[in-house]
Amino acid sequence: MNSDSKPIIAISIGDPNGIGLEIILKALDRKDIQSEATYVVFCPWKLWIFCKKHFKLNVSARQINNLNEIHLDKVNVIDSIGIDFFVTFGEDTKDAGNVAFHSLESAAQSVLDNQCDILVTAPINKANIQSTSFQFPGHTEYLEKVWGGNNLMFMVHEQIKVGLVTQHIPLKEVSFKITADKIIDKFKLIHKSLEIDFNLKNPVIGVLGVNPHAGDQGLLGDEEITTVIPAIKELINSGYLAYGPHPADSFFSSNNLSKYDGVLAMYHDQGLIPFKTIAGVEGVNYTAGLPFVRTSPDHGVGYDIAGKNVADAQSFIEAIYTGIKIYKHRMLEQALTENALKGKRK
Repeated sequence: MNSDSKPIIAISIGDPNGIGLEIILKALDRKDIQSEATYVVFCPWKLWIFCKKHFKLNVSARQINNLNEIHLDKVNVIDSIGIDFFVTFGEDTKDAGNVAFHSLESAAQSVLDNQCDILVTAPINKANIQSTSFQFPGHTEYLEKVWGGNNLMFMVHEQIKVGLVTQHIPLKEVSFKITADKIIDKFKLIHKSLEIDFNLKNPVIGVLGVNPHAGDQGLLGDEEITTVIPAIKELINSGYLAYGPHPADSFFSSNNLSKYDGVLAMYHDQGLIPFKTIAGVEGVNYTAGLPFVRTSPDHGVGYDIAGKNVADAQSFIEAIYTGIKIYKHRMLEQALTENALKGKRK
């Protein structure tokens, strides 16, 4: 693929008892979305047909038996799962988790095999998907295992981009998992992603503290003194534009957000609560630091509204557009690098 070609996007359906297929169908029902890429949905054909009828969405799709049959001008649906599944919207079942895993496994493998270019994932239930084959806190950690790389959970929106030092772990473990080396590693992943994936050169990145008021000079905790500040100093000495540690409770103002290209938060809720408040339905979960592009909507399975035809597909639509933009930026960077290397050889 070159940066001007239409990419092929693999879509995993997530929990079929949730809102995954509804938001997929609503997104792919749009002509602007269909014109941007070729899509391959990893889904049992009978399940696809049932959901099309249930949500009254006449998305034109072609059933294919293998990835060599991909039709570039249509939505393709491949049943690589081989499971008869009957939807019970809103129910948390092991069978639904099994379907979600097989869809994800096949979609991720298609990207690894270079048959698809981008992976966009619908939400999974992190509990019912667990099995001997899937023992991970979520998509992010699973894809790092399958694809390799060093993952960064990077929540992105036009106004705000937030990466995390620690991800899906209990709050009581956070302070033990935060080290200066981990802060530096995650900061560098944000920096690289902003430069290559989002074409933001020399990005300015804010680093949050761990404790309330960033520790108040040690009165409310010493992680800032012992861990965060030394990491920031090392980054600055290496030429990075790193600033902090900032108190998290006062950082996410419009004035601050206009100053920074990215933010490094110390733990899940510290970063995601303000992100989701600011980004709303337009937020995207992007897994940076991996050799391939994966995006996802920034919400869950939505059991409470599943099957009711009221789910908002905007975050899934943004995930598609963001995935395409990142992919094209990566292809351009690759082309520039290859051209530079050819120039040196002459």
